[in-house]
Amino acid sequence: MKAVILVGGFGTRLRPLTLTTPKQMLPVVGRPMIERVVAGLARHGVTEAVLALGYRPDQFSDAYPDGTIAGVEMHYAVEPEPLDTAGAIAFAAREAGFENETVIAVNGDILTDQDLTALLELHRSAGAEGTIALSPVDDPSRFGVVPIDADGRVEAFIEKPPKDEAPTNWINAGTYVLEPAALARVEAGRKVSIERETFPAMVAEGVLFAKQLDGYWVDAGKPDAYFEVALDYTNGVRGEEPAVSDAATVAADATLVDTIVEAGATVGAGCSLTRTMIQAGATVEHGCTLTDVIVARGSTVGAGCDLTTVVVGEDQWVTPGATASNMNLPEIPKHIK
Repeated sequence: MKAVILVGGFGTRLRPLTLTTPKQMLPVVGRPMIERVVAGLARHGVTEAVLALGYRPDQFSDAYPDGTIAGVEMHYAVEPEPLDTAGAIAFAAREAGFENETVIAVNGDILTDQDLTALLELHRSAGAEGTIALSPVDDPSRFGVVPIDADGRVEAFIEKPPKDEAPTNWINAGTYVLEPAALARVEAGRKVSIERETFPAMVAEGVLFAKQLDGYWVDAGKPDAYFEVALDYTNGVRGEEPAVSDAATVAADATLVDTIVEAGATVGAGCSLTRTMIQAGATVEHGCTLTDVIVARGSTVGAGCDLTTVVVGEDQWVTPGATASNMNLPEIPKHIK
């Protein structure tokens, strides 16, 4: 199988972590998010993929100079300008020579254990032009809602309906199987949304199907979800990887609760860290109390700080004794959030 992975976005919801790093290159317990995504595809038979790149594309190619990620042969397609979802998928598929292949297309910030093999089986048995993986959510208003008939044929594609008007809570999970005919719908060089243009056209022709799939599914595009995804790899939900790296330095009297400390990070004496991520090379000096905090690579939180619900971007310095809550460092102007 061939795959197209969308990784071209600016990651605005994850700023300031993404001011210098694409979100799919952010660490998830010591491994970049993109490796977790690609490994999931490989488990369902994907052997070759293309990254649809836009923001800081060199960071991907530099990180994987041998052209493989998680054992999957990788191509790189850099959009000349943002082409939206369908435009990016079609552009990347053509650049990689996949335009005449059945492809799996995925959003690169979705971490999931959904059964893609079952999705492919429905796609093939139905003779579909496109098939969407669906996931149940409590609040569908942030997503594309996809009602289907008894055969799995999509009856409508409703993008971000009000919660009390949504006909179902099964939403577009950001994973698609697409035939060449679906890719051919997208005019080269034009900005096209798969959710607002391509899928509704396919619904009108009765060629779009979907499958309701249970299993782990998280959109890791926001700081709280990003942290939860990482924690799930340590608490048994998705794995039991060490939350504190053997290559980290943590004072013997430091208290850590639901906290991740990556290789090369340092946590000083007397610290109390709850639901916190300390990324590689970051330092938390002695006597700090951190709750719901992410400290990015290369940053230092000075001694005696008390931080709650704070995201510290790369290479920042938090003044000793500082008290802060519900903020980003550096602060992100509201007009670009």
